[in-house]
Amino acid sequence: MVSPTQHPPSGIKVIIVGAGFGGITAAIECHNKGHDVLLLEAFPELKILGDVISLGPNAGRIIERWGGGSVARELHPITHNNKELVMHRFDGPVVTRTPVTGLVFGSPAFNGHRGELHRCFFAFAQQQGIKIRLGARVVEYFEDADKAGVVLENGERLEADVVVGADGVKSQARALVLGYDDKPRSSGYAIWRTWFTTEELAKDPLTKFFSEGDTHNGWIGPDVHFLAATLKNGRDVSWVCTHTDEKDIEESYSFPGKIEDVLKVVGDWDPVVVKLVKMTPEENMVDWKLVYRDPLPTWISKGARICILGDAAHPFLPTSIQGASQAMEDGVVLACTLFCAGKSRVPLGVRAYERIRYERCRRAQLMGETVRDKWHKADFDNLMSSEDNMRAMDLPHPPWLFWHDAEKHALDVFPQVAKDIEAGKFGTEDIGLQTGVLRRDENGTVVVGNRDFEQPTGEELVQGLVKEQLTAEL
Repeated sequence: MVSPTQHPPSGIKVIIVGAGFGGITAAIECHNKGHDVLLLEAFPELKILGDVISLGPNAGRIIERWGGGSVARELHPITHNNKELVMHRFDGPVVTRTPVTGLVFGSPAFNGHRGELHRCFFAFAQQQGIKIRLGARVVEYFEDADKAGVVLENGERLEADVVVGADGVKSQARALVLGYDDKPRSSGYAIWRTWFTTEELAKDPLTKFFSEGDTHNGWIGPDVHFLAATLKNGRDVSWVCTHTDEKDIEESYSFPGKIEDVLKVVGDWDPVVVKLVKMTPEENMVDWKLVYRDPLPTWISKGARICILGDAAHPFLPTSIQGASQAMEDGVVLACTLFCAGKSRVPLGVRAYERIRYERCRRAQLMGETVRDKWHKADFDNLMSSEDNMRAMDLPHPPWLFWHDAEKHALDVFPQVAKDIEAGKFGTEDIGLQTGVLRRDENGTVVVGNRDFEQPTGEELVQGLVKEQLTAEL
C-alpha cells in the first residue's frame, strides 16, 4: 500500500494553491494516490531564489520514494554532506560536536539552497504530468455542500472536490477557514540570512577552512545565535544570524540586510564570525522578520472541503529545522486520508488529515521554541564548566520526530480516526479546543490553554532533549 508507482484514478479532484515545498509535495502525493490535481502558483515563472533550507530524515523518507529514488539521487550532490555540527560559545571555544544524523533514522536529511531543491521538486512534478499553472493568482475561495473552488485574478472560476491552501504565512485561505483575518505578530526575533560563493573566503587564513569541504558551525551568545554552513565541497557558503527584533511586520517581512547592523550584534564575537560577516556581499543579504501566530483553532473550513497546510497552518521558527519537513508531511497525510476516505467521503478525509497532523505539528513547533531559548538564554559564564552544560547545547535529534513515516502512519491510523470522527467522539469544537492546546478565556477569546501540553519547559525539557539525543545515537 505504501508508495506504489501509481494508484488508479480515485475520482477526487484537488486544487492546490501555492507551489512551495508543501504544495508541491501535496500535488505529487495526491497524484500518486490517483487524485486529479491542479497546482496553482501566483508567480509567473520559476526563479532560483532564497538561501539555505533543511529537510530532516522524516522528509528524506518521502523524497526517497519519488521516482524510485531518482529525486534523492539528484539532490545528493547539491546538498550538505558534512560530518558534524560544531557549536561554539560566541567568543570561540567549542561547546559541543554533534555528529550528523546520516542514516541513523533510516533516511537521509537534505540541506541545501532553497531554490535549487525547489527546482528539483518542481521538475519532478512536471515529469509526473501534474497540471501546473503559473501566474494564476487566487483572489477568492468558496465552498458549498458538494464542492469547493477558487476565483482567479482574471475572473476565472475553478471548482474541485477539495481545495488546499498551501499559500504561506500570508494565506488567504486561512481567513476563510477561520472566519476572520488572523493577523501575524512579531516573534520578537529576526534573522539576517545570505548565500554566496567561498571564492574570497579561501584567500583569508581565518576563513579558508570554509572552502575546504562541507562544514557546519554554530555560535551561541546572549539572545543571538549564528549558524554557518558550506556545501558542494566547500564551494558555497550560507549563514544565518537570529537576533532580537521588535519592528512592525504588518506590511513586509523581508528587507535588505546591512553588514553594519550585523556587526553591531556580533562585532566582538569570535574573529571567524566577524571576518565572515565582513566578507559577505551586502547585496546578497536579507533581513527577515520572524512572524508568529498562536496555534489556530482549526485548519479546515466548516464544510471540510477547504483546508490549509504548511506555513498557512503552522509557521515554524528556523530553530525547529522542521518547517518545510512538516509541510511535506502535511501533503503526504492529506493525500492518504483522501485516498482512504474516497470520493463519497471527501470531508471525512479532510477532517482525518487535521486530526492526524495537529498535535504532532504543535509538538514540533514547541521544539523550535525550546531550542532557540536554550541557545539564547544559556548561562554563558558557566557554559564550559561541565559536560552536561555543554551537551545540553546539542541540536536535538528526537526519534519521535525523525523516525516518523507520515505515509505509513496515516494509512495505519485512518480506520480508527475515521471511525471516531463519524461517531462524533471528538465533539463539535475546533480541533485546537478539542485537544486542549487552546482554550477560551473569560472574554471568549481563543488563547493557548493547556499548560500540560506546553510542558515540560526550561531545564527539564533541555535534559529530556539530551536523553533523546543519547537514545538516537544508541
